[in-house]
Amino acid sequence: MANASEPSHSGSSHSSHSHHSEHKSTSDTHHNHHNENGHEGHSGHHAAMARDFFRRFWISLALTVPILALSHMIQGFLGFGDTLHFYGDLYLSFAFSTIVFFYGGWPFLSGLVDELKKKQPGMMTLIGVAIGVAYLYSTLVVFAVEGKVFFWELATLVDIMLIGHYIEMKSVMSASKALEELAKLMPTEAHVLQEDGSTEDIPLDQLQKGDRVRVKPGEKIPADGEVVEGGSSVNESLMTGESTPVSKESGDEVIGGSINGQGSLTVEVTRTGEDSFLSQVINLVREAQESKSRTQDLANRAAFWLTLIALGAGALTFFAWTVYSTQDFVFALERTVTVMVITCPHALGLAVPLVVAYSTNLAAQNGFLIRNRPAFEEARKLEAIIFDKTGTLTYGEFGVTDVLAFNDTYDKDSILKLTASLEQHSEHPIAQGIVNAVDDYSKAEEFNSITGKGIEGRVDGKQIKVVSPGYLREQQIELPKQQYEELSEQGKTVVFVLIDDKLEGAIALGDKIREDSKQAINALQSMGIQCIMLTGDNQKTAAYVAEQLGLDDFFAEVLPDEKASKVKEVQQRGLKVAMTGDGVNDAPALAQADVGIAIGAGSDVAVETGDIILTRSNPKDVASLIGLARSTYRKMVQNLVWATGYNAFAIPLAAGVLYAYNIILSPAVGAILMSLSTVIVAINARFLKVER
Repeated sequence: MANASEPSHSGSSHSSHSHHSEHKSTSDTHHNHHNENGHEGHSGHHAAMARDFFRRFWISLALTVPILALSHMIQGFLGFGDTLHFYGDLYLSFAFSTIVFFYGGWPFLSGLVDELKKKQPGMMTLIGVAIGVAYLYSTLVVFAVEGKVFFWELATLVDIMLIGHYIEMKSVMSASKALEELAKLMPTEAHVLQEDGSTEDIPLDQLQKGDRVRVKPGEKIPADGEVVEGGSSVNESLMTGESTPVSKESGDEVIGGSINGQGSLTVEVTRTGEDSFLSQVINLVREAQESKSRTQDLANRAAFWLTLIALGAGALTFFAWTVYSTQDFVFALERTVTVMVITCPHALGLAVPLVVAYSTNLAAQNGFLIRNRPAFEEARKLEAIIFDKTGTLTYGEFGVTDVLAFNDTYDKDSILKLTASLEQHSEHPIAQGIVNAVDDYSKAEEFNSITGKGIEGRVDGKQIKVVSPGYLREQQIELPKQQYEELSEQGKTVVFVLIDDKLEGAIALGDKIREDSKQAINALQSMGIQCIMLTGDNQKTAAYVAEQLGLDDFFAEVLPDEKASKVKEVQQRGLKVAMTGDGVNDAPALAQADVGIAIGAGSDVAVETGDIILTRSNPKDVASLIGLARSTYRKMVQNLVWATGYNAFAIPLAAGVLYAYNIILSPAVGAILMSLSTVIVAINARFLKVER
């Protein structure tokens, strides 16, 4: 037994910590940041915490160097023997360790208090007990009793815990800015019409119900209202999910935040402020975010059980040595401290953060941006995925899907080119879809509109008419009924092409299904996940897309404010649900879902509301993402087993169950076990990969 002037250092101090728990124990609202101090405040809080852990780590690490150098055990490892001993070295080591304990260990000590107040002992309790027992016992050895000090174990433990916390802080994405992004959809000013016909630009918050505003081509509509003059097509896809720009004329309603096409509109404001459509969406997002359930951390659960084991094993050890043996009180106390310190391995502090950091980087390299780690971990449990149709399963663009040639005179390419050449002169959404399908055009002459029925003109000397089915009926031209009805059943818009007054072809337009959507659905269904579609489109269009993709279910004609409730409806079936979407109207549903997956090519607000962002807008990435979440969880479990498994071997030896055979866990063996488990954990994390 060493005395106070020549202590031997027990190497059994294997305390550790899984970084995540500090979020939980210090403040259970850290992961649920939407509902407390605002998005920017939370982001700043996380950044400040990361900087604090980083600063504490470097200062503690600098102090650890002399603590290691003063350790008699480390000196023995390096072969210095007693050559580096000097009078007062123990007191100097105590001084450095005191700074590390109170400064570096403060987050864990305060976390311990918080967890005990909430009666939820977890990782902070485990770490706090380990470093507290190590420090208090070592201090007693320095000033009062004979024994072994745990200063170098204490210092390295605190260092590992701090860097583990820092890794986790950096892996957690910045706080959501969904509500700010929603607000950005609105213009800052509105052109308000005056009595003399002039316009005055006023701030949006000064708009009042009844004001008339001028909306120029390409501008955002400043408020909900009714068109009183002019005509245009308005892109409402981000607001309503409808892929086709909507024609607006006098008497039609428009939504604030939607984008005006090429015409000029005069709009009378009907709703402002809290009554507006966009404000209602903002409120839906806020409510869904605030009701999102918290995810208990995997490592925190492990820490809870380790805490019970540590306290129980320590108490049992002390009781056994004091009651049933002839050893003195100091020996019993030393064995007890050794057990409680070794119960928390250093590797546990890196077991989960290493996997988190590596999976976050791996995900980013593959086009997945993880903003909410607990939600990402929950993705492994998903049982249903709801896809928004427009922009997710489909391209979200109104384009040519089919070209039909009824005779041998003109092939499909010729029909499409002649039609596009004529449609160049039209601003109608159908015209734009056809024009976008062709690279080169011929010159069109004698362009004329056939009121309500289509357009006509001359292209390459041929008389071309692009008309609706109604025009054919009016002119008593026989309609190819079967082909027309087939395309209509698919929810597509069909126009017919007459060349020199003879029906030569037809062009169907609609929202194209992505090539990767079918593969994505098959992959997800093979993983046991139900695939459901949610859309604002009509029943026919939805049914066609659902049939083409082999979906398990779909919801059609869903209004924007109903999308979140549809997610709830699926959740009420007892399923853990993910929502995938890209529009503003998807934001409340993304927030309501257990996991919100935003398509990165969509609106900023959907991206900011989602827990995970798919930058490539590829539905197959959803399956890869869930596969990565499952692999990540497996790696976490494996690492926790490696990090804690040696306790089954080390704790009994540390307690002295084989003392009668002169077998007792030495500090050196404890240090080797700790190092080995840490190396295994680090290597295992690197084997994580994305399956595609």
